[in-house]
Amino acid sequence: MFLMGDHFAEGYHADAEGPVRQVRVAPFRIDTTAVTNAAFAAFADATGYVTDAERLGSSFVFHLLLAPGARRHVLGRVPQAPWWFGVAGAHWRAPEGPGSDLGDRASHPVVHVSHDDALAYCAWAGARLPTEAEWEYAARGGTEGLRYPWGDELAPGGREMCNIWQGDFPRRFRGTPARPHPGTVAADAYGPNGFGLFNMSGNVWEWCADWFAPGQKAIRGGSYLCHASYCNRYRVAARSHNTPDSSTGHGGFRCVQDAAEDAAPAEPACGLG
Repeated sequence: MFLMGDHFAEGYHADAEGPVRQVRVAPFRIDTTAVTNAAFAAFADATGYVTDAERLGSSFVFHLLLAPGARRHVLGRVPQAPWWFGVAGAHWRAPEGPGSDLGDRASHPVVHVSHDDALAYCAWAGARLPTEAEWEYAARGGTEGLRYPWGDELAPGGREMCNIWQGDFPRRFRGTPARPHPGTVAADAYGPNGFGLFNMSGNVWEWCADWFAPGQKAIRGGSYLCHASYCNRYRVAARSHNTPDSSTGHGGFRCVQDAAEDAAPAEPACGLG
């Protein structure tokens, strides 16, 4: 049993983060990280699986991350979010469009995966996607009523705690020596929460099993593009949504498994990703 929802009334009204309510979750095991490029490659290589982005021929790339030469493959911009370009040939193996590759990002979360792609991976791994309640319980890491997995301050003592946008969104990224460019970081970057789980805030959005609204699946956790000036959905209570066949350069997932009834409510590592 835990208190689920926005304790600070900071959420967007349409996201329905409240009211705060008591929710019981059955015992489950959850990946310590989002599914990585290496893990997804093992799945794709073993099964020959073709993602929705590969099959449909395009996905969405953040404008500052376009690979050199990829602009000629741009199909258009998203009207409500013009920093997103539809790019022909963008998919999980070419995350910035044609001419890009995974390089040294084997340990980064896989992106450009749809909800359907995530379900296919889960079926192969003997797992499933988390419900929103399971995801939020795990993200809180045994705490109650906090904004973030680590506390109520976004950057306690000036310390960067998660991979979100730094600078003037969406035009200018203020890099650091450790993170000079926007984009994903290793799935186990930063410190873990109380359950030993990494990057429950920021880095990539994570698909959940629940429907957010008709035709829209829930996503949780925020991403490297979230910023207080535009989207503060890196809070543990925050939620958003996307269509099940959609894929983007900041969307991934992690897996869960059911656990024995005599197990702890959330057993952090199921070792799938």
